[in-house]
Amino acid sequence: MFKDKLLPFINRHNEISKLLSSPDIASDISRMTELSKEQSGLSELVEKAKLYIQTADAIEENKELLGDPELGELAKEELSQLEPMLPALENEIKILMIPKDKNDDKNIFLELRAGAGGDESALFVADVFKMYTRYAEQAGWKVEIVSTSEGTAGGYKELIAQIKGKGVYSQLKYEAGTHRVQRVPDTETQGRVHTSAITVAVIPEVDDVEVDIKPNEIKMDVYRSSGCGGQSVNTTDSAVRLTHIPTGIVVAIQDEKSQHKNRDKAMKVLKARVYEAQMQKQLAETSSQRKLQVGSGDRSEKIRTYNYPQNRLTDHRIGLTLYALDDIMDNGNLKLIIDPLIAHAQTEAIQEAGL
Repeated sequence: MFKDKLLPFINRHNEISKLLSSPDIASDISRMTELSKEQSGLSELVEKAKLYIQTADAIEENKELLGDPELGELAKEELSQLEPMLPALENEIKILMIPKDKNDDKNIFLELRAGAGGDESALFVADVFKMYTRYAEQAGWKVEIVSTSEGTAGGYKELIAQIKGKGVYSQLKYEAGTHRVQRVPDTETQGRVHTSAITVAVIPEVDDVEVDIKPNEIKMDVYRSSGCGGQSVNTTDSAVRLTHIPTGIVVAIQDEKSQHKNRDKAMKVLKARVYEAQMQKQLAETSSQRKLQVGSGDRSEKIRTYNYPQNRLTDHRIGLTLYALDDIMDNGNLKLIIDPLIAHAQTEAIQEAGL
């Protein structure tokens, strides 16, 4: 019975409550914090579980009263209200039972890079960044550009931005991969549709505890900035390139006039990339665990096509096609794609967990 699966969660929640009121735990701040966090994570699930059990018990009681000449009609009326509640509650609980991604609440580094398609690809980087910026504004998130490398005809060869806010990674983690665009470039005189591509990386921001990079594992080079920014940018060796020797990961930042600020930014990005590399390695090693169809984070995977002549967007992982490309690109209405992707991932996770 589904009800039996809920009891361990309720029992654990009660157990934590008892532990938190004991004098031994009160004197151990780190243990108390850990337990409080666990209890907080269980609270919504336990609340729904209790409601589910209460509803299921009430249904059983009313079924027993159906043959009663006095209470039968009342029981029938109550059942008509209670029975539709159970499947909806069960679905909500299953979603809450899915093991939580520890990175879901984190801020992210969003990295966009031009790929095949030359100038048109660089222009599309700028368009996609505008789309993410508008979506972030609607969510109340803060977007800060960390580093840019401009394209020769506009747009960006590379753009790294930091996005801060509630649940940023949980919403944007499914954006990682190759995004393909089909449209007629401004320079195309024959009206032919060109295809180009960009890659998107979504990397959770990490703290020093999660990634330990030793000073002797980093090679730092400084050089003169080559981008726009006025003469003062180019007169000192303010640009910084950090190489993580064990992995070969390289981060170069030149946007700030101060070498110190560029180094700080580069270090944050480097730690995030090293952490992401560790995550990908763990995913590859746990081959017995079936990867979800969405959210593998593989940058070489073609995840989406943006077809401008048809005003069409297709997400290839879940077979979703929308004829609302203008609304998504101009207004940042990414909910049209992100919500179905999350729902799909939840369904996969529920099946994976055998719930």
